Amino acid sequence: MTVKNTDRCAVVTGGARGIGEAIVERLHRDGFGGIAVVDMDIAAARRTAERFGGGDCAVRAYACNVADRDQVDEVFAAIERELGPVSVLVNNAGITRDGMFHKMDNAQWDSVMAVNLDGVCNTCRAVIAGMRARGYGKIVNLASVSAFGNVGQTNYGASKAAVIGFTKCLARESAAKNITVNAVAPSYVDTEMLRAVPEQTMQRFLDAIPAHRLAQPSEIAAVVSFLCGDDSSFVNGECIVVSGGSYT
Repeated sequence: MTVKNTDRCAVVTGGARGIGEAIVERLHRDGFGGIAVVDMDIAAARRTAERFGGGDCAVRAYACNVADRDQVDEVFAAIERELGPVSVLVNNAGITRDGMFHKMDNAQWDSVMAVNLDGVCNTCRAVIAGMRARGYGKIVNLASVSAFGNVGQTNYGASKAAVIGFTKCLARESAAKNITVNAVAPSYVDTEMLRAVPEQTMQRFLDAIPAHRLAQPSEIAAVVSFLCGDDSSFVNGECIVVSGGSYT
């Protein structure tokens, strides 16, 4: 099934800033007809939507906690009413609550799992029936190299490892309906959150990357763009690591 980008509606969760904002920008450049910027920070989501809206692309902001299943269902129903059926879903929303496991409390564990794993489940559940009925869909889930192990991130790493497993299973279930489901696992990315870490910690990060630099959000967005397009039609159930050579 050939679908023009101008006829597609894409949803980007966590789309207000950082990697999510870069993905919105890239999909806007790719010519999508509608883009939903879904984020808990509605003010930031609106700023992103205003930045890229206009012309032939309708970009709208939606406030949503992806961990809340009922809220997800309501927001995605509104997106379909206002922008059309969802052809592309990018699950970028995620949180960290880092700490050594022996000091980690239940709230740190539960909140990360609720957003990073349950959130992916909730949004995929909101779109998968429609994608199957229409015989077309692209789902891209943002994982992380922390899935392969990182100190102080047992909760985050476990959630992202589960996202990779979820991605591979859903890909097998959905392939016959012309739906691809893939994951992207970045390492350290030059975002506002990472720039706030101490200089000594940042140097340790850089020393671990053969490229000796952080990834730019646009570089992650470029990989997501490929997976959202028809050139990746036979790429399914994959986890593409974007790490500057630090995880090969």
